Amino acid sequence: MKNGLILGIDPGSLATGYGVVRVLGNRLSCVETGVIRLASNAALAARLERLYGALQEIIQRLHPTDAAVETVFQSVNVRSALVLSHVRGVALLAAVHGAMQVYEYTPIAVKKAVVGYGRAEKQQVRQMVRLILGTQQPMAQDASDALAVAICHANSRPLNACENVAGVCECSIS
Repeated sequence: MKNGLILGIDPGSLATGYGVVRVLGNRLSCVETGVIRLASNAALAARLERLYGALQEIIQRLHPTDAAVETVFQSVNVRSALVLSHVRGVALLAAVHGAMQVYEYTPIAVKKAVVGYGRAEKQQVRQMVRLILGTQQPMAQDASDALAVAICHANSRPLNACENVAGVCECSIS
């Protein structure tokens, strides 16, 4: 991507991070970042509806062209993994309904693209996100992770000429 806005999404069952990164040539800057908090005592369907509405509002307001979504990590708890899959599905649907190209990246690929090491600690990722975007603004961990996903896409998209079938592309960096 040469120029445009990328929406990075770090899905979570109670807190979904989002970050919008502007790409101008080889420069990246943070447009907006935050966390969509979902009530733990609400039914899953209500949480998913809230997430969808919040993502739609962000997409309609900022008009990003690409969405980069982190894939599900290996989980020991099957129920947690299933709930997280529902959250990811809603994020993908909101992006597709927003007429965006959708790309998916593994957590290891994101860390490798941002820090240079696929097993980096979250604090290392946050520090590199701040360095890359030239900001010291405080940000929640989920927001920082979402910006990292957007940065991963901005930096790897030219290298990964992948087939984009039905608006969804699963990319990984080896």
